[in-house]
Amino acid sequence: MIINSTINDEIKYLSKKYGYKEWMIARFMHYIPDLERFLDSIESFEHKYIRLNTLKRDINYIKGRLESKGFELKKSSIEEVYEVKGAYPLGATTEYLLGYYYIQDLSSCFAVKALGATSNENNIDMCAAPGGKSTYIAQIMNNQGLLISIEARRDRLKSLISNLQRCGVTNTYVFNLDASQIDFGIKFDRVMLDAPCSGEGIIAKDLSRKQSREPQDIEYCSSIQRRLIERALKIVKDDGIIVYSTCSLAPEENEMIIDDIIKRYNVRIEALPYGSEALSRFGDIKFDDQVRNARRFYPHIHNTLGFFIAKIRV
Repeated sequence: MIINSTINDEIKYLSKKYGYKEWMIARFMHYIPDLERFLDSIESFEHKYIRLNTLKRDINYIKGRLESKGFELKKSSIEEVYEVKGAYPLGATTEYLLGYYYIQDLSSCFAVKALGATSNENNIDMCAAPGGKSTYIAQIMNNQGLLISIEARRDRLKSLISNLQRCGVTNTYVFNLDASQIDFGIKFDRVMLDAPCSGEGIIAKDLSRKQSREPQDIEYCSSIQRRLIERALKIVKDDGIIVYSTCSLAPEENEMIIDDIIKRYNVRIEALPYGSEALSRFGDIKFDDQVRNARRFYPHIHNTLGFFIAKIRV
């Protein structure tokens, strides 16, 4: 009882100090390491990244133009991705309008690198808007082969199409469809599934999420995610790759989804060279050992937004 009382006091303290609902803090204690440092990092998160678009110009040219305008660019672990600081908004430069770069968190770029797309493949991005991953996949494919970008919400198509055009993408077809029901009569080499989620990982970008989310939001999103990954497994080729990612830290939207497909399908989860190991358990639930090959990203550890990536070999 003393332990329970102590934990309850800590939940109340952290909830009041940082402005979260108590149920969120109580959950975070089970799956976020060094919780108070995590909460601190969200309050002062200043890491901004851009991905230089080699479909338009080479890296040195773009980098030089931005530096001449006073932007400071710091290398990341991905060649074309830089952490950036500047005196004015990144979306207000001529270079941005010309499509020379895309404003994209490093964690999101890691998901595309995990996909490992190559030229002359048939690939698909199942939940594509606003286009960060689609434009990057097309860039890695050097505008060759075929990329299909799916977006279920018609109101988000404009941003997707605009970003594809701005970044000079020419190998991509856009469809306004529910990705959980798609069937093009072909199977794809690689499937990018950045699934709709509760957004626990992007609270630093939208502090209102501290109070606007409820437990049922996680349940709702996980039900959608299960339908989407089921469809991804149906449309990928044998020995193909699915990258499943979310900007959530909730195990129900991440490890539990991956654990479920491991148990029901002949798949394996490939290890990735970045991020932290995924959880081995959540509460009383112990996950398959392969689940640890998936990766988590935390603001206070990796200087990125919160993110989850699993690379699935079918």
